[in-house]
Amino acid sequence: MPDTTGSGAETTVPASDTSPTASAPTTTSSPAEREFTVAQRSQAQMVLKRFFQHRLAVVSLIVLVAVLLLAFVGGWLWTYDVGDITGDESQPPSWKHPFGTDAVGHDSFAQVLRGTQVSVGVAVLVAVFSTIIGTIWGAIAGYYRGWLDTVLMRIADLVLTLPLLAVAAVLGEVAGGSWWLIAVVIAGLYWAYVSRVARGVVLSLREKEFIEASKALGAGDLRIIFKHLVPNALGSVIVNATILVAIAILIETSLSYLGFGVRAPDTSLGLLVSDNQTAVSTRPWLFYFPGLFIIVIALTINFIGDGLRDAFDPQQTKVRA
Repeated sequence: MPDTTGSGAETTVPASDTSPTASAPTTTSSPAEREFTVAQRSQAQMVLKRFFQHRLAVVSLIVLVAVLLLAFVGGWLWTYDVGDITGDESQPPSWKHPFGTDAVGHDSFAQVLRGTQVSVGVAVLVAVFSTIIGTIWGAIAGYYRGWLDTVLMRIADLVLTLPLLAVAAVLGEVAGGSWWLIAVVIAGLYWAYVSRVARGVVLSLREKEFIEASKALGAGDLRIIFKHLVPNALGSVIVNATILVAIAILIETSLSYLGFGVRAPDTSLGLLVSDNQTAVSTRPWLFYFPGLFIIVIALTINFIGDGLRDAFDPQQTKVRA
């Protein structure tokens, strides 16, 4: 009988057990682990999901995109240009002229499309210029604080005290009716609002742990401001930018209505309303169609701003996959 005990005992190992495949352990997650696995979403994904859950904002976005496509694409495809004289004077809305014509024979549909292009162009430029200048201004003031914060914010307060419409009217007269110069004038008066919002957000962010960690790792002031503070303040800044778009459209409309905005031969929605206010009783289509476009654009942008505000709200419930 062979000896199976003690130091002389030999153990036979099957050849299959010595292969590399057999020696490598196989790791599989248990059903419980798979059940509680959560796919994390980025901040942008969570913001988009919250925004698209805001039904009124989504509907407003669809309507606004449709209006912009109609204005910028339809203007190129439409039969008549803004300056064309069709020979059909004072015609009511029809298939040939959906928004009718004026006393000279201009197609009102072409005029409204061009007016929408100009008004939206002014509003977008105002929002972009005001947001860029105001965000940088407020971020620098909020980060450095002290005397620099005092000086920068007093300048912003001085701009805020100016009578906006009166100053814009005077500067708009100097601009000579050029729509992009009018946009620069309005932006030069509205950046202060954005700067105060950006400063408030930066003041709360500069005390966070990730800013202290960046300083400890040797990051410079400019890197901290533009790499960490400004991106984290974009939520509030973007919401205010959408509000600025709506405000800029109304300001441009007011200036054009008063005769200090866009001038002929170009046109805008405000200028169309101003030129055709005396035709309300005889040719109401000339007045109401551009007015309707102003209302639709302003309302949809405000509702989109509400949706963005709710989407960027950090108190919202976290979304899990």
